[in-house]
Amino acid sequence: MSRQFFSRLSQNYIEILADDEYYDVTIEVGSDPHVKIFRAHMIILCYRSPFLRRILTSSRNNNNNILTHVKLPNITPEIFQIILKYIYGGIISLNEHEPSEILEVLVASDEILLQELVDYLQDYLIENKYEWIEQHFELTHQKSFQSNSLLELQKFCTDFMAKSPEKVFNSFDFTSLPENSLVSLIKRDDLQMKEIEIWEHVLKWGLEKNPTLLPDPTTWSDDDFKILENTLKHYLPLIRFFSLSSEDFFQKVHPYKKLLKQQLYEELLGSYLDSNVEPKTEEIIGGYNPLIWKSHNRGEFGITKDSFIFSFKNKDNFKDLILSHVTNRDKALYYKFNFGPTFNGDIDIYVIRFQARSSREYLEHGDYNFCRCKQGNYVKKIRNTSDTFLIEDYEVFQIIKK
Repeated sequence: MSRQFFSRLSQNYIEILADDEYYDVTIEVGSDPHVKIFRAHMIILCYRSPFLRRILTSSRNNNNNILTHVKLPNITPEIFQIILKYIYGGIISLNEHEPSEILEVLVASDEILLQELVDYLQDYLIENKYEWIEQHFELTHQKSFQSNSLLELQKFCTDFMAKSPEKVFNSFDFTSLPENSLVSLIKRDDLQMKEIEIWEHVLKWGLEKNPTLLPDPTTWSDDDFKILENTLKHYLPLIRFFSLSSEDFFQKVHPYKKLLKQQLYEELLGSYLDSNVEPKTEEIIGGYNPLIWKSHNRGEFGITKDSFIFSFKNKDNFKDLILSHVTNRDKALYYKFNFGPTFNGDIDIYVIRFQARSSREYLEHGDYNFCRCKQGNYVKKIRNTSDTFLIEDYEVFQIIKK
């Protein structure tokens, strides 16, 4: 039988913070004029924070037993004092702190990779400080999207914006939204906004990012349109243009037609001129790769008997689904530096190289400009034509076994 005495142990470790004899690390926190230096112990910090372990290990190797000094200018002394108490004693008393302080503790904990505390504080704010978040939404939103790790708080903010956009957009500047937040918002099917309003907000966001563009698009050059198109390239495929009225299309989309792919614009125009014309942009193709996606300079085949590809044209009705399994296992997949997720010729996605640019430069500045499905190594063809097509958006998911 064993018994755990964590309470006393925790208190003893907190008392170590006051030690002025055995410390081997000093941590300078804050920026002028609010700076404070804390004494700490390398062994404890290394085991409690992967971030601090990385810094301290590097410093120790370079300094050869000289007292290690670490600087954390982005964290205030008051916030770091709270975090140190958690690091040493595993204790945090949230009732003693305002929600704004708790939010700062969350951001600081994320910076130094205290994942246990990050998870707890996100849940605490969402479950206990809902009204405060609503009243201070801009601050909460801005802090949550400073990092790619605060996913629960980001999801909460995006859910709130989707359900109550009028509250959000009336309380702070929509154009201040970071790109990943805006994408998360407008791709949702439950966003309580008219599609024309979403389009207008996206345009406003893009123009704000390019202040040299004049408000009137009739004065723009082709280069001006290209600038805005590059700014909005992640958003344009998410706008449901086919749901707009003909009046909205003519007045508010037509002036910006050079932002849209020619094929998409022609289909849009055709659907407004002839009600019997059905849009073709809802086709979805994809596949399963049981191996990996990788880059290869000269090109290499992926060998597997378990891959398959598919297509369907109506995301709400899977009756037209085409599923095609691989027949030539030796050429099931294809890897090359300028290729995207490619199932050999049956789904080809790649960048056509131009002599004017190096391959690396083109991949940095260009999109995949050759996409085609031509049956060859899979049982069925998944498109009725082998003509090239344009990609509006694509996603890659990884299956992780637990």
